[in-house]
Amino acid sequence: MIRVRVVGVALDPAQQHVLLLSPLDAEVDGERVLPVWIGPQEAMSILVAIEGTASPRPLAHDLMTAMLGELSATVDRVEITHLEDGTFYARLVVDTPRGQRSFDARPSDAIALGARVDAPIWVADSVFAEAGVPDDGVELDPSPEEERVEEFRRFLDDVDPEDFQG
Repeated sequence: MIRVRVVGVALDPAQQHVLLLSPLDAEVDGERVLPVWIGPQEAMSILVAIEGTASPRPLAHDLMTAMLGELSATVDRVEITHLEDGTFYARLVVDTPRGQRSFDARPSDAIALGARVDAPIWVADSVFAEAGVPDDGVELDPSPEEERVEEFRRFLDDVDPEDFQG
């Protein structure tokens, strides 16, 4: 497996969110990145985690992190295990008081959770070989996402629970 880091989240030409992963050691797989298409909510959750933005109420991945902590469990690692018919599959490996457990997960959810606890992210060699692309073939323009994160921060600063009462 190849250890990777989140390079960023971008929009592709069709305005779909793409999570870009790059090997920590460029010598492992040259100058390549792994693009993983994800939904807008997952993109926002990953960006919030990477940027360390606090929210007044826990997001779903914050809740999962808190629950793991209360259960004396920790995220050991995130693994993107295989690619089937264009769909990436992942596993979340968790250390618990009863031993290590592995959970099937969407890569976006596993990475959003792993990013909150600084867990390492690993990609199977075969996945990177099949889906990795040269990094010069991907233009990362984070400005739209950064604007959305900033807009989300302003929303969190200004939101009042009474705004949601019917």
